[in-house]
Amino acid sequence: LRDFDRVRTLYSKYVEFNPTNCATWVEFAKLEAALHESERCQALFELAVEQPTLDMPEVLWKAYIDFEYDQGDYDKTRELYGRLLALTDHVKVWISLARFELAVADDPESRLAAARAVYERAYSRLKELKLTEERLVLLEAWREAEMSEPQGDVAAVEKKMPRRVRKRRKLDDGSLEEYFDYVFPDDEEQGARFKLLAKAHMWKQKAAAASVSEPIAATESASENNEEDGYE
Repeated sequence: LRDFDRVRTLYSKYVEFNPTNCATWVEFAKLEAALHESERCQALFELAVEQPTLDMPEVLWKAYIDFEYDQGDYDKTRELYGRLLALTDHVKVWISLARFELAVADDPESRLAAARAVYERAYSRLKELKLTEERLVLLEAWREAEMSEPQGDVAAVEKKMPRRVRKRRKLDDGSLEEYFDYVFPDDEEQGARFKLLAKAHMWKQKAAAASVSEPIAATESASENNEEDGYE
């Protein structure tokens, strides 16, 4: 035990000297976990993730999440995923959360519903951020999840899969470069709705302009008639 106390002292001095080093935080926490000091381990992880600067935050967060998962504290695990997603929208984090939900529920329908809810949230978020490649990666993972379950609805995900199209873009030197892009069905539907709304708005503007011009024309006509009748 005395040797472990010495090791604790060394780790403490090192993280005090260099609190950005995630690998040291993780090894320090693993030491406490190996000694069955769960509260110490959790306290170290909390102290670590609160550091303003970290060299490999993804490694630290993964170790913290894995620790709580191994402890069987799934509510705490979900909470950590939520805190991490408040800091990053990395597609791997979303996929990891969905797979977690697919693994922990006892009822197959419940776990699939929970995973779908995560995938839907993630898809909406990545679409909002216009992250094309990440949306495709997410859909591929989602499709795999649906295929792995007897109640899976693979067709629903297939409908969201994009088309690969060839495009051209102008470079700084004036030359054209060909590249491939992905066009998602819901983006096309949204674009069509926008065009329809734009046309409807233009029609309303024209109708409003016409309704204003008609009374003016009628007034001018009445004025001309009054002048002909001798009225000032």
